[in-house]
Amino acid sequence: TANSVNRAREVGVRKVLGSSRGQLQRQFLLETGLIVAGAVVLAFGLAELVLPAVAGIVERPLSAALLKQPPVLLFLGVLTIVVTLLAGSYPSAVLSRFNPSEALRSKLAARAVKGISLRRTLVILQFVIAQALIIGTLVMIRQMDLFSNAPMGFDKDAIVDVEFPTDSVALTKQDYVRNRLAALKDVRQVSFNSGGPANEGNNWSTVTFNHAAEKTTWWSITKFADSNYLSTYSIPLVAGNNFRANDSVTEFLVSEDFVRALGFPHPQDVLNKELNLWGPLDGHIVGVMKDFHATSLKDGMIPVLITKFKRIYSNAGLKLSGGNVPATLAAVQKIWNTVFPNNVFEYQFLDQHIAEFYKQERQLSQIYKFFAAIAIFLSCLGLYGLASFMAAQRIKEIGIRKVLGASVQGIVVLFSREFVVLIGIAYLIAAPLAGWYMHSWLQGFENRVTLSWWIFVAGGLISVLIALATVSSRALRAATANPVQALKTD
Repeated sequence: TANSVNRAREVGVRKVLGSSRGQLQRQFLLETGLIVAGAVVLAFGLAELVLPAVAGIVERPLSAALLKQPPVLLFLGVLTIVVTLLAGSYPSAVLSRFNPSEALRSKLAARAVKGISLRRTLVILQFVIAQALIIGTLVMIRQMDLFSNAPMGFDKDAIVDVEFPTDSVALTKQDYVRNRLAALKDVRQVSFNSGGPANEGNNWSTVTFNHAAEKTTWWSITKFADSNYLSTYSIPLVAGNNFRANDSVTEFLVSEDFVRALGFPHPQDVLNKELNLWGPLDGHIVGVMKDFHATSLKDGMIPVLITKFKRIYSNAGLKLSGGNVPATLAAVQKIWNTVFPNNVFEYQFLDQHIAEFYKQERQLSQIYKFFAAIAIFLSCLGLYGLASFMAAQRIKEIGIRKVLGASVQGIVVLFSREFVVLIGIAYLIAAPLAGWYMHSWLQGFENRVTLSWWIFVAGGLISVLIALATVSSRALRAATANPVQALKTD
């Protein structure tokens, strides 16, 4: 569409020589089809190159053979036809209806630059998409930063969780393994438990509190751990004491949120109160822990209950000193292979395990960045096309302005003003749309960032700066052109 006026004389000559409107339309559609077909071939090759990167983002086995399957090839064929019709119909209709006498007298240029044309509308639409993606990407980056850096109420750094066998033979070796691990130079703490503080495979239970007639109507996360659990994961107590080392005595630790769920205002109010879990586990609350996130930060605080149950410990949490971690892990594996020769040594760092909670959001954020970059690039192409079109149509105006004393800077500002207006219109549409969508997306998380005003300002400024950089290069070239060449008669 931007080049349609530049081909006006060609259309005029063809019409004078007898070409019909249908013939001209078919010619321009064929030209568009050749461009689209070439683009599809290049895109197919590019897709094969970037497929490994995409497979890494989505963590799926994607191979180039997928692109050669019949459904994909059929899709590409249909896509070629549809894009050709969408991209070629309007320009062919515009070009074929030119009046040959006006086209040959170059009277189309002045009319073509007036009004709100389809070209301007498409540029606005492109920047609506680009700005919405920029704002959405900024919000996602902030949310992922929150997930990565917000405190969870316990220490997750330099802690390794090692899978521990739960058979009866392993039960008899727990104390021996604990002593061997604790003797390692760079192992500061060892705790046997059913799982770390934040886990997706939690046990959920109701309890009977202080001889009540009924169990609680709400559910709490139940963890089983030894007396080293709090020190290993740095979970502070706000009232009472930790477990005693005696494994035969049933004692309970509860979180502050557990106390609030029971209806007590102060943690001290539940100390020494009796608690019954599953019937046989009957004991007293000896301590109240400061609240910590037992699931991901996508969820809110949940009541947590911890008690000792040596028979079902399936995890060994090791707090490392942060020295030579590979050597320490090698020493741990050596002990494991000696004590449990028939079991596979498997471990995972706690911070890596927590990072997996947000894998889907992290993948979505990476995809957003990728598509935002593509949208910005395509928008700049559209903007450059419109700028080139306007520069070609206003070349004489620019020449006259230069002859009358206009500076290069003034011409560039004059030329760029309209594009700033177009981007401003796009921003007024994109900002509320992006705000509404990202607000809805954030509602899926209990812990979420706020939609700060600076995110929207930053999104607008980024798009304006990119657009001005795109337009200015073309405007500068038009402004520095020789006015004599611009004012020569046709």
